[in-house]
Amino acid sequence: MIAATRRWARRNRNGLAIGFGIVGAAYVAGQYIVGKISEARERMALDRIAKENMKRRFEQNQTDCTFTVLALLPTVTENVLEALPVEQLTQELQQKKAERLARSGVTVSDIGSSGPSSNTDGGDAGSLSSFQSSSYVHASQTADAGGDESLQPRRTKQQLWAEIKVKSITRALTLMYSLAFLELLTRIQLNLLGRLNYLSSVLASSSASPSPPPTRSRDPSSSERIALVDSSNSPSPRPPAGAFETNRRYLTFSWWLLHRGSSQLLSEISTAVSEVFGSIPVTESLTATSLSSLVLQLRARIEGPTNPDRMAKRWLPYLLPQPHDEELVLREAGVLTPASSPDTDTPSASSITPDLRHLLAETADLIDSPHFNHTATLLLNSAFSQLIDRTVIPQAFPSSHASPLTDERLATPTAKLASILAVITRQAHAIGRGGDVANNEYLSKMEEEVKEVDAFAAVIFARNLDREPSLEEQQDHEKEDENTPSARDELRREMGAVEGRLEEVWGRVRGVS
Repeated sequence: MIAATRRWARRNRNGLAIGFGIVGAAYVAGQYIVGKISEARERMALDRIAKENMKRRFEQNQTDCTFTVLALLPTVTENVLEALPVEQLTQELQQKKAERLARSGVTVSDIGSSGPSSNTDGGDAGSLSSFQSSSYVHASQTADAGGDESLQPRRTKQQLWAEIKVKSITRALTLMYSLAFLELLTRIQLNLLGRLNYLSSVLASSSASPSPPPTRSRDPSSSERIALVDSSNSPSPRPPAGAFETNRRYLTFSWWLLHRGSSQLLSEISTAVSEVFGSIPVTESLTATSLSSLVLQLRARIEGPTNPDRMAKRWLPYLLPQPHDEELVLREAGVLTPASSPDTDTPSASSITPDLRHLLAETADLIDSPHFNHTATLLLNSAFSQLIDRTVIPQAFPSSHASPLTDERLATPTAKLASILAVITRQAHAIGRGGDVANNEYLSKMEEEVKEVDAFAAVIFARNLDREPSLEEQQDHEKEDENTPSARDELRREMGAVEGRLEEVWGRVRGVS
C-alpha cells in the first residue's frame, strides 16, 4: 500500500507540485486581498471618525463665535453711547420745553398731557416724550450731565434737534456696522485658531501613537477648545510651547475694532449722515419709500454706490491696526506691561512672534478678500432690513404693519422725522445688547438669514493646510517613522476634497445671491 502510494506520487509529482503551488498562491493572494479589504475598512472608519470630529469641532467653533461676539459687544456699545449721548440731548431739550411752558403759565405736570406742539415748536411733542419714556440713559451721561451743562454754551432748540438727528442715526448705524464686522472678525480668528489646534492635536496624537486605533477621539472636549487657559497639568496632548501665548495675543487684536475701529466708523458714518439727513428738518413728514431711499443713499456713501465699489472697499483699517500700532494694541489691552515692553511704537521681536505674524497676515488677507466684502454686505443687508423694514416702519408708520409692504402701501403712510428718530434711538440699545443671543434680535437675524457666514467660516476652517509647522512642531515630529504615512499628508488628502466642495458651495451661493 505504501509502496503503491510512493509509486503514484513519483509518477504525478509534477502535477502535485503545480497543484500545491496553485493552492499556496491562492492562499497568499486571498490573505493579501483580505488584508487590503481590512485596511480599506479601517481607513474608511478612520476617515469617517475624522470627518465627524472635524464637523463637531467646526459646529462648536461657530457657537463659540456667537458667544464671543455677545461678550465683546457691550464694550463697543459703551464706547459709542459715551461718544454720542443722545439721551442727554433729549433731557436738555425736555428742560427747554419745560422752561418755555413754565413761562407761558403751564406747569411741568401738564407737559405730558399737553397736545401736540405746532410746527413752530421745532419738533414733535409725542416724539420727544417717546425719546424720554422709552430710551435708556447711560450712567456716564447722567453723571456728566450736571458738569457739562455748566461748561457748554446753551444751545437753541433747533441746534439740539439737529444734533439729535445726526447723533441718533450715527449711533445706531455705528453699532450695526460694528456688530457685522465683529461677527466676521471673530469668525476669522476663532476658525483660524480652531483649524490650527485641530492640526496640532492630530499631529500630537500621531507622534504619541504611530498606529492609533479607530477610537482615538474618545474625549473630544479635551482638544476641541482653543487654548485660552493653560492646561499644563492635563494628560491630553497639549499644543506646542508658546501656542497659548500666541493665541492670547492674537485674540487680543479685536481690541482695535472695539476701541479704535468703531471710532473711525463713527466719524465716517457721522459725515455721511450729515450729508444725507443734514438738510431735512425733523418736522418734515417722510414716507416709507423716501426713508428707504435716504437709507440707501447713506449706505452708498459709506460702502460704495455700486457693487464693484462695495467689493473694492477696504475695511482692514477698521478691523486690524497697522504694524506700527500692533504693540500699542497689546499694551492697551493689558497683554504687555510697560516693564515688559520697550516704550516704542515699533513692534519688538518678543511681542510679535513669527507664528503671530503669520496669523495676522492671514487675517488681513481674508479681510481684504472679496469673500469678506460680499459676506459683510449681506450681513448689513439683514441688519438694515431688521432696523428699517421690521422695526422703524411698523412702529413709526402705524398703518403699515397690518400686511407686508408693497409699492402702493409704501407711498401712503407718512411720519415725521422726529418720530422716526425716536424709534432709531431706542433701537441703538437693542443692536448693542449683549448677554444671550435671544436678547439680540439683530445678531440672531444675521446668523439665521445670512448662510454665507457659515460658508465663509467653513472655507477658513478647511484652509490653512499649507502652513509650515512651527519650530516646536518640527522638533516634536522630526523623529516620526519614515514608513508611517504622515498625519499631515493624510489630512491634506482628506481636506483637499472637502475644500473643493466648500469652494463649489461658495460659488453656488454667490451665483444665487
